[in-house]
Amino acid sequence: MKIEKVTLIGLGAMGAFFAPKLHEHLGDNFRVVAEGKRKEKLETKGVTINKRNYRLPIVTPDETGNPADLVIIAVKGYALEQAIADIRNQVGENTLILPVLNGVDSEEKLAAAFGEEHVLYAYMKVSIVMQNNAANYDPTLGEVHFGEKKNEGISRRVQSVKELFDACDIGYHIDEDMELGIWFKFMCNVGQNLTCALLGIPFGAYRVSGHANYLRRNAMREVIAIAQAQGIGLNDSFIELQEETIKKIPPHNKPSTLQDLENKRNTEIEMFAGTVVRMGRRLEVDTPMADFFYHAIRVLEEKNAGIIEG
Repeated sequence: MKIEKVTLIGLGAMGAFFAPKLHEHLGDNFRVVAEGKRKEKLETKGVTINKRNYRLPIVTPDETGNPADLVIIAVKGYALEQAIADIRNQVGENTLILPVLNGVDSEEKLAAAFGEEHVLYAYMKVSIVMQNNAANYDPTLGEVHFGEKKNEGISRRVQSVKELFDACDIGYHIDEDMELGIWFKFMCNVGQNLTCALLGIPFGAYRVSGHANYLRRNAMREVIAIAQAQGIGLNDSFIELQEETIKKIPPHNKPSTLQDLENKRNTEIEMFAGTVVRMGRRLEVDTPMADFFYHAIRVLEEKNAGIIEG
């Protein structure tokens, strides 16, 4: 199957990674799902990515009769249920769905809504700074990981997405074990994202602070314990693997949860620490770090909302 029509929902950090090159390659066959004030804003002001402003074609959730060959879901985790409702008219008999959300259960939720035959596995590796409704990142350092749950070879579905990304010059990697890769990314997010968010520090702190790394690594070990309790092959070697990667992130960059707190937006704490806590209770795995992160960042959200003065 050749992918000729692509729909994107979510034009924040992850969506900004895909939008410019897909639009350049596909023209009006690349669409962004939006309605209401969001649609009006995109049509009148566009979106700025790496200092260039784009006016992208828009499709509303209620438009019918023109399903996409590929739907990319790049919303925040707390917006997934609404996204499922908003893309229904974009999903046809042969549509593939590529969710690049953080977290470990979006593929399962999408398969329940649309059927496993539509859903591929995916996660992102890219550091994007969102400021004043503009996205800035180094395209040479980012890539999307995608594929079937297991990839001993390349399936027809994966091949069609691969051909599209090759044509658009979008960086990608096809993991042999996508489930393990997704859990690895989740482990990194829970450890380094939440430590930075709680302490108000950028990624560069991990180059100089043993205390920050103590928190980061111990949070990661809780995710490892939960993964192992479910038969997923995550272990301490993945923490060591991440040590070199984190040194390559520009030291001033901030993870998404810290950016959300600083801009008084909703965070993905429920999907990060909340998921660890819930799974830990179900699997009888202790998660004191995740419990602490969950409640501490909830306090910061309450402060942002004006519930706590100060």
